[in-house]
Amino acid sequence: MTLALNQLNLSQVASNKEISVPQYDRESTEIGIVHLGPGAFHRAHQAFYTENAMNLSGGNWGICGVSLRSATARDVLAKQDNLYTLAILDKNISYQVIGAIKEVLVASEQTNDVITRMSAASTKLITLTITEKGYCLAADGSLDLNHSDIKHDLANPSAPVSAIGFIVEALKLRKLNSINAFNILSCDNVSGNGDKLRRAVLDYAEQFDADLKDWIDTNVAFPNAMVDSITPKTENYTVESVSKAVGLQDNWPIQREEFTQWVIDNNWQGERPNWEDVGVIFTDDVEGFEKAKLRLLNCLHSTLAYAGSLAGFETVFDVTSDKGFYQFISKLASEEIIGSFKPPKELNAEIYSHDIIQRFLNPNIRHLLAQIAFDGSQKIQMRILPTIEDNLLLGRSTTLLSLSLACWFEFICQALKSGNEIIDPIASTFTQMPHLLSNDVMEVVEAFLSIESIFGQTFKDNTQLKVQLAESLSALRIGDIKNISNIVDKLSA
Repeated sequence: MTLALNQLNLSQVASNKEISVPQYDRESTEIGIVHLGPGAFHRAHQAFYTENAMNLSGGNWGICGVSLRSATARDVLAKQDNLYTLAILDKNISYQVIGAIKEVLVASEQTNDVITRMSAASTKLITLTITEKGYCLAADGSLDLNHSDIKHDLANPSAPVSAIGFIVEALKLRKLNSINAFNILSCDNVSGNGDKLRRAVLDYAEQFDADLKDWIDTNVAFPNAMVDSITPKTENYTVESVSKAVGLQDNWPIQREEFTQWVIDNNWQGERPNWEDVGVIFTDDVEGFEKAKLRLLNCLHSTLAYAGSLAGFETVFDVTSDKGFYQFISKLASEEIIGSFKPPKELNAEIYSHDIIQRFLNPNIRHLLAQIAFDGSQKIQMRILPTIEDNLLLGRSTTLLSLSLACWFEFICQALKSGNEIIDPIASTFTQMPHLLSNDVMEVVEAFLSIESIFGQTFKDNTQLKVQLAESLSALRIGDIKNISNIVDKLSA
């Protein structure tokens, strides 16, 4: 018999030793956090940390989730009093009912309710997972005043549609009513996320009131943060496995791996949950943690996505379980990535690298290579190219990094040749480049490197790198990528 997950049944759920439940008085806990973008990652990560902080020491840190457009989260979670199950699926499997989210609002339908909640004195903190697109930034990092959402909000400030518009409108009302400002914490997987958000908010405020801009600049902290935990989307089997394992009818459980990391800049003003007591790292070197993640976790992820897809693998687990690919990414990490950057004092890069690869071997997380492969033109700029550039400057090897990049080249070329859809912001650019269909590998390499928005001039003018990339691409086309060890050995000889 399955038990419906809701507040009324929570005491019955608590009798099941296979699942943990909120240890605080959920009904009396007030909302202190408004989170924009209550998707799977937020519910598996920030809400999880907040839940554990309240379990440990209480506090009015209930979360109001705000979906900017979609009503799905509100409508599904409302049926179970905003409770949901977090399934940790790893070598150790555990289940936890999360109660930190107390309400979900839909901004496009409940604009006034959202502004009221954000401007309330009880709200101490705004957090965000809205993806980089939600920041509405121009290429130079400033707010894009021509963005359709920003243009709308500038014309209709009291009825915003963008996250930036909602934030500034709420801050304006708090200033007007002499209510302390809230902190704003980006939790997006974006380099310098707090700095980028700060720029967008101040640029927007400046359009209305220079005094408001100065007040925000003085009173609002925008800490940079780094987040990490592999969180696949909820699928039918997730719902079924939770029901089978703990006897709960949960319409929207969340799954993730056991590993989780949240690193936040010490730049802080005002109150916050006791996150530091439940594993959150506060540091003066968020950038160092961020760089380690991008260069190790994300670079290896993208390498596996493109190389593994070419070899016919479907998931991260599948490809990492192959001895040749396991050795390839291990060698890539140890010989060309570690040593390309200075890790923060709190992080051992060798142990971190080893742990990352072990995370890939989690059979309970079905992380699709195709999903990781999306938007490659953007991802490689953060995940692969900076390491190549630094290694070239340091006189370090770029042989395996070149192979990693060549795998992306070949992935795009194969998609063009087969007529498969390319999910990438510049997909149309690829389709208009006939040289990408050439059998001449140097011609293909030069065509890719001519895309200035990705590679700039540094890569285009480096003869050594071009030769390495051509050799790697040739090795991929001549050899059998399923036996990647042979390709690696040939290039490393």
